[in-house]
Order: sequence, then C-alpha cells, then structure tokens
Amino acid sequence: MLMVLTLLFLIVPHLVYRAVGRPSPMVMAFLNAAGWIAGLRIRTTGTRLRRDVLFVSNHVSWLDILALGGAARSAFVSKAEVGTTPLVGWLADQNHTVYVQREARREIHSQANDLRNALARGRPVTLFPEGTTGPGDGLLPFRPSLLQAVIPTPPRLRVQPVFLDYGAEANEIAWLDPESGLDNFKRLLARKRPVHLTIHYLEPLPDAVEGDRKLLAEAARTAIANQIARSSAAASHRL
Repeated sequence: MLMVLTLLFLIVPHLVYRAVGRPSPMVMAFLNAAGWIAGLRIRTTGTRLRRDVLFVSNHVSWLDILALGGAARSAFVSKAEVGTTPLVGWLADQNHTVYVQREARREIHSQANDLRNALARGRPVTLFPEGTTGPGDGLLPFRPSLLQAVIPTPPRLRVQPVFLDYGAEANEIAWLDPESGLDNFKRLLARKRPVHLTIHYLEPLPDAVEGDRKLLAEAARTAIANQIARSSAAASHRL
C-alpha cells in the first residue's frame, strides 16, 4: 500500500515534467522510495561510471531494477512481455526500457540497434545477459547476442560489469522457478527484516575484448565470477 501511495504522490509532478518536455526526476525518486519500502539497504563498492556506459550485471530478483534504477539512474533491457504487463509496463516505459524478444533470433540485429540507440543518449543502460533470474551466489551462462549493440564500440562508451551481492540471503531473495513473479513480489514485501545489497561496480572491460561480443560476454562473466569468489571468501573469513 505504501508503494502505491508513493507512486500516486509522484505521478502528478512526473506528468507535469513530461508535459513541458523536461526529464522527470520523479522516476528515480520512485525507484529509490520503492526500494526503501521493499526493505533494500544498499551499499556500493568500486567506481560507478555515470554516463556512456553499458552495465552488464547478474540478475537475481525484481529488486535489482529498483536498486540499479535508483542508485545508478539506469535504464534496462527487458523482455517484451514486461511492456505489456498492466502498470508494470507503464512504469518500465517511464524509465525508457529497451524491450527485446529474446527468442526472436531473426530480430537480433534490430534489437541490438534499439539498444545502441538507447546508449547513444548517454544515460546508463543495464543488460542482464543471463536472460533470466539466477540464484545470486552463482552465474548462469551469458548470452552474447545483444552485446552486438556495442560492436564496434561507440566513441566514449564503456562496458562495466556489476555484481549484485545479496550475501548469505541471495538464495532466499532469488526469484526462481516455479515461483511466480507475483509470489516473489509478495514474499519479499512480507519480510520483517531489511534486504542488504552490495552493488559492486567492477573495472570497465579493456578495449581488447570490446571488438567481439563473445569475448565481451566471457570477460564480463569472468569479472563477476571473480567478485563472487572474493565476496564469498570474505564472508567465510568473517564467520
């Protein structure tokens, strides 16, 4: 209920900004507020690139959207079904989401162009190359197809791997089959304790791998996997 009230409170000024053709800060305000209401308590490590960047991140839960959308002011690449979901689709549109049909291989070129055009605006965009949510303490294979959007790499653009680290509670937070998205949403909102998330902004990928989408995907996955190992070792040491 509090999340809905927050949306209603912010929607009028948001529409006013849009009506006069100005960027609306209300989208980021809503994402930050919704994350706080959902229990997110965020800390960060590393240096976040603020523009002309494609974040390549692991994907654990819908909370990831609130976290990176609010903390990193990022737009997202999302499956097309999100855009047709009542209310959720409208909210995604307000954040300039890039929609893709992941199974439509014949449309990969046009979808990569859509992503390239979004990146050309300068605002950060996040890609979840696993293509779905994973367990949080490990990685699924990375799909390199949409990384064609940064081949060749546009001037000034960097690719920055990101690890969303929910710590010991990663498996509890994760949205995994057979749980539905709605059930995961309700379950996490019903928690009585905060969700602690560390966003690790890792080193941008070197130019040497930015000319090949498969090398790019492999390098990003390796960087995130290495951070998972470091975080796991640090957690074990604290026990």
